[in-house]
Amino acid sequence: MKDKKYIKIKNKNIVGILHPQIVIEGKLKEVNSKLEVYINNQKYDSKFMRLNKRGDFVLTSTLNRDVRRVDIVYQNNDEQFVIYQLNNNIVVRIGYKIKKILKKIAVPFKEVAKGIKFLWKEHHFLVPPVLWKKYMKRLITKIKLALRMEYYHPFKQKDYLKWIINHESKSTYQKLKYNPLISILIPVYNIERKYLSECLDSILNQHYPNFEICLADDCSTSTETIETLKEYEKKDKRIKVVYRKENGHISKATNSALEIATGEFIGLMDNDDVITEDALYEMVLALNKNKNLDFIYSDEDKMDMEGNRCEPHFKPDYSPDSLLGGNYICHFEILRKSIMEEIGGFRSEYVGAQDFDLFLRFVEKTTPDRIHHIPKILYHWRKVPGSTADTIESKDYAIENGKKAVIDAMKRRNLDAEVITPIKSTHYIVEYQYKKEPLVSIIIPTRDMSKMLQQCIDSIYQKTDYKNFEIIIVDNNSTEEKTTKLFKKLKQEHSNIKIISAQCEFNYSKINNFAVEQCRGEYLLFLNNDTKIISKGWLRSMVGYAMQKHIGAVGAKLLYPDDTIQHGGVILGVDGTARHAFLHTPADSFGFYGRLLVPYNYSAVTAACMLVSRKKFTEVNGFNEKLKVAFNDIDLNLKLLKKGYYNVFLPQVEVYHYESKSRGLDSTTKKYKKFLSEKEYLQTHWSEELAHDRFYNPNFSLKYDFMLDKNKEQ
Repeated sequence: MKDKKYIKIKNKNIVGILHPQIVIEGKLKEVNSKLEVYINNQKYDSKFMRLNKRGDFVLTSTLNRDVRRVDIVYQNNDEQFVIYQLNNNIVVRIGYKIKKILKKIAVPFKEVAKGIKFLWKEHHFLVPPVLWKKYMKRLITKIKLALRMEYYHPFKQKDYLKWIINHESKSTYQKLKYNPLISILIPVYNIERKYLSECLDSILNQHYPNFEICLADDCSTSTETIETLKEYEKKDKRIKVVYRKENGHISKATNSALEIATGEFIGLMDNDDVITEDALYEMVLALNKNKNLDFIYSDEDKMDMEGNRCEPHFKPDYSPDSLLGGNYICHFEILRKSIMEEIGGFRSEYVGAQDFDLFLRFVEKTTPDRIHHIPKILYHWRKVPGSTADTIESKDYAIENGKKAVIDAMKRRNLDAEVITPIKSTHYIVEYQYKKEPLVSIIIPTRDMSKMLQQCIDSIYQKTDYKNFEIIIVDNNSTEEKTTKLFKKLKQEHSNIKIISAQCEFNYSKINNFAVEQCRGEYLLFLNNDTKIISKGWLRSMVGYAMQKHIGAVGAKLLYPDDTIQHGGVILGVDGTARHAFLHTPADSFGFYGRLLVPYNYSAVTAACMLVSRKKFTEVNGFNEKLKVAFNDIDLNLKLLKKGYYNVFLPQVEVYHYESKSRGLDSTTKKYKKFLSEKEYLQTHWSEELAHDRFYNPNFSLKYDFMLDKNKEQ
């Protein structure tokens, strides 16, 4: 079959009884290839989206009911041909619906079967009474999650529109003492009247009145555009227009608008987007609480050509390392004009990434405490076909110019770094370069489990291209003879392995603090014995980040043996304490807006594989020895945050983690009581941080990460 040479299909259906929709899922074997929908030899509206680096994709298209046959066309550079033909048959669509319902009915039974398997494996069905309630709650949660009973998916448009109805509310306006003038800059070029009018009307309808609209027409050839500008210029004295004599593209046009701006703050908009009526009020409300703010940004979503909202971006608070990975700030923002002028406005050589370049330069002229995030959607970015809001694939120059902006930022900051584009998108990985390798102490606590420890040690030597490291194995009450033999063997084979004895009750914090006292490293790598290194340059990457002055703890992407994620950063507040992000997600998934693709700041990372400088570790007094088993790494991370450092998760560093194999789960009554005690400590001592994880977003659920609650109560 010709199709097997190019594509592997997982799912190929036309679904929906009243409103038929094509849904094709699979894997394309060529990097630049894609699929499109044709009807009667004419290209038909469809959406093709790549999901990960493996080539997995989804193609969707909504059909008219009277369409009978659909051609799926394969495209790769100049090559194009029909690869599939689908029949739009009502009987087939009904059958698919029935199949979907039956799958949903089977979900609870599958989860129960998994639960039975777990109980046999861990307890042989002799479950301590204290754990029954915990396990039942976990089972019910998994069933609800699988059935989507309690949450909405942010990227399913119907779900998101329902969430808007149930959760969004308008601002409660109050009189403001401080009312600065805000100049909104809008570059204009050949835009339809409909969209330009909607854009301008959304500003004129603002509750906050002290603004001016500074439009720069970039030598438009459309009479409709020019007439609309002149009409609005006469309509309101707050609207100012400069008509450029030559086309200079978006950066030069926006700079022309900046030249006529007189406001204390600058707002940025595209000529076809809209802001909510409380957008400027919310910005100025933040300024009334802190007049020293230089940079304020909000959440945003997109708007299709019919005006329906979709694809929300609920953002974290200011995250410097996340920003180097891509422009997560985007829209809407206001910036202090004096700093805008100091850095020279926009640079035309960064077209397509001009905002990204501006933000990277702007944050260098202020401090994190003067950058504020409003966790509320104040901007609707219109998905005009071919625009960046719709797809980045049509704008290769934007990808390259974004990379150039990061490289330039590294040079300005006197940092030696390589910038990598992991996929065809505006996401970037910074790999810090350094000539002198500081000594790293890899600390591995262990008790017996010699086979697993051997695997861990072997993987370090096989995958580590970093030369200057030592391994400190901390023996905590091992009793097996084969463990003693392994220790002897390792010392004979490797001159940089040291084995120390910690003959005491298991206390993770105490054992690791003890090891730090015995080791020599300038940097400390805490590593579980039930891990196996995957990535070749893992240690070099982690040290490069830990060397940065602003960074505290550095974490890795941990995988289960089935290549799904065990750790993708830690989110605070989920389940009342903290939980690993993206649990059981496929290893090569992109994550929410690239969180599994490029380095991202989190409140915490797990100490199963965590690197921190000795100086910073000592500065926060190491691990808290009151926390013997659980949450000791979370506590350490939060102490680093409190000192002003940022913790960072590196998805390019991959490690297998055979979780809790060495010590087992907290499955005895004694262990579980200890766990509850340490959970209570975390909730009491870090209550404010657990209530508001600044690297998550309060719009997201505290039950299911990166999902939206159906009910308002968390």
